[in-house]
Amino acid sequence: MIEQCATGVEWPQALCTVCVKVLPVDAAGLVVRGEERSQDTVTVSDGWSQAIEELQYSLGEGPAAEARLGGDPVLVADVEAERGRWPWFAAASAEAGLGAMFAFPLHIGGIRLGALNLYRRRPGGLSADALADAVLLADLAALALLESELADDHEKLRMEVSYQDVHLATGLLAAGLAIGLEEAFVRLRAHAFAERRTLLAVSRDVLERRIPVDRLAN
Repeated sequence: MIEQCATGVEWPQALCTVCVKVLPVDAAGLVVRGEERSQDTVTVSDGWSQAIEELQYSLGEGPAAEARLGGDPVLVADVEAERGRWPWFAAASAEAGLGAMFAFPLHIGGIRLGALNLYRRRPGGLSADALADAVLLADLAALALLESELADDHEKLRMEVSYQDVHLATGLLAAGLAIGLEEAFVRLRAHAFAERRTLLAVSRDVLERRIPVDRLAN
C-alpha cells in the first residue's frame, strides 16, 4: 500500500490514508510551503487536521512552522506543555483537541518542498518503529513532490486549500496603505489573531471589501 503513494495523481490522499492506518496518529496533512507567506494544503485526512493547519498558518508558529524553518523534524508528544515555546498555537490547538503533533519537513538536498504533519488527539510520543515508518513516508512524499515540481504538475496535485487569497490581500493592503508586503502580512495576521479568525477568512474579507483597508492602518 505504501508504494501506491509515490505514483499517480491520487498519491497525496493515499499518503495521508496510509499515515493514519499504519501510524499511531489520528490525522495527517500534506502541505507545500515556500516562504512564510506562501502555503498550499495539498490534502488532509479530515476537517480537524485542516483546522489545525490553518491555525499554524494564521498564527505563524507551531511544530510545522519550526520544522519548515529549521529543516529538521519537530516531534511534540504533548502540545499543551509547549506553551512557553508556542504560546498562541499551544493554547489554540489544545482548545481544538490536539494532544500531540509530529512535523516532518520534506526536502531533497537543499530543495525544500513542504511538510508532512501528523496529529494525535491524545498526548504521547512515537515509538522507534513508528518514527522510522513516518520518516519513510515523508521521504516518499518528498520524492513525489519533487517529481511533480520537475513535471510542472501542480494542477494534478488537486490542492484542497489554496492560500492565494492571502497573497492577493497582502498586496492589496500594501498598495492601499503604501507599506511593504511583510508589514502588510503582519497586519493581516495580527487582525486575524485579534478577531480569533483564520488568516484566510480575514484575507477574503479584505478582498471583498467587508474589511476596509483603512481599518488595518494601525
